[in-house]
Amino acid sequence: MQKSLIALAIGTFALGIAEFAMMGILGDVADKLDVSIVSAGHLISAYSGGVAIGAPALIFLRKLPLRRLMLLLAALIAAGNAFAAIAPNYWTLLVARFISGLPHGAFFGAGAIVCSRLSSPGHGAQAVAVMVGGMTLANLVGVPGATFISNVLSWRMSFAIVSLFGMLAFAGIRLWVPVLSALPDSGLKGQFRFLRSAAPWLIYAGVFFGQASVYCYFSYVEPIMTEVTGFSSSAMTLIMVLAGSGMVVGNIAAGKLADRFRPSLVTGCIAVLAAILMPCIYLCAPYKLPSLILMFVATGCLFGLGGPLQYLIVKFSKGGEMLGGAGIQIAFNVSNAMSAAIGGLAISQGLGIASPAIVGTPFAIIGAIALFVLFRRYHTQNA
Repeated sequence: MQKSLIALAIGTFALGIAEFAMMGILGDVADKLDVSIVSAGHLISAYSGGVAIGAPALIFLRKLPLRRLMLLLAALIAAGNAFAAIAPNYWTLLVARFISGLPHGAFFGAGAIVCSRLSSPGHGAQAVAVMVGGMTLANLVGVPGATFISNVLSWRMSFAIVSLFGMLAFAGIRLWVPVLSALPDSGLKGQFRFLRSAAPWLIYAGVFFGQASVYCYFSYVEPIMTEVTGFSSSAMTLIMVLAGSGMVVGNIAAGKLADRFRPSLVTGCIAVLAAILMPCIYLCAPYKLPSLILMFVATGCLFGLGGPLQYLIVKFSKGGEMLGGAGIQIAFNVSNAMSAAIGGLAISQGLGIASPAIVGTPFAIIGAIALFVLFRRYHTQNA
């Protein structure tokens, strides 16, 4: 089982670099393609657009055996990023970024089902945490590495490396993931039947609001750390490595705790912790050591929420597991975009550079309420 999960983690590692490295190479891409930073920013939006469309499109591939589906998605990761690496101009790169985003949510959604199929009883959340661990490692080493390569060689090499990891994921899935039958087909309408229950909506609310609370702050971590806390710009590389370490620790710890207790209870407590952290981050922003410690814990909360809830949605989306799993990624990406916009609005209204942290507090409270309601209503079903 472990090799199978590693193959999936290689895929999420590639997706993590593809999604987040663009922020670090944006200026280089804009300069080389002779476009403005604002226009280059649309390359990030194009990827998110691909995620939003590709994730629900997964229901049209529901009849494919799971291993074959994962191979198709890994091939699309490799092809999309290879296309980006050789894109001759801005508009071609924009299309390539959209294509690169298409397999993102689908890979996580279908991958969570594969993890639940392969894991032993009582270890499902940990299995999903291994897969999601690829994304956390991407933030820890992949994104800084891609930024470094872009600065030293070319931004095209960053996309070429992502394509290479897509190929490695394809090879790993082909070698290590056993043949798994397709999910029972409940028809197109049947894919949406699980949404009649309150459980998936509570799970989506937990993801959306719980992660939005941290992303309000983390979207502006660079100006907060440099302009308020007083770190130099050169220190941000190490600070982001520390943030990535928090993501890794949070993901692993939450997976273990969710299997030992209940995913909804554990993630509800994480959301409460986030609600406590955000005001503390705001108040301690001028102080270096507390700011670093609080950031580490906050990024742990960010990825501590995702894995257990990605696993849990599979249990509460019977007949529409692929759509249910993909919905987590839609909630995640929409939450990311919304929270960044709200955090930016707080700054533009003159509330201060550190104000996005305090703005995120109500979102954490709403997320915690949703998850504790989920636990109270569905704990007998191992929620």
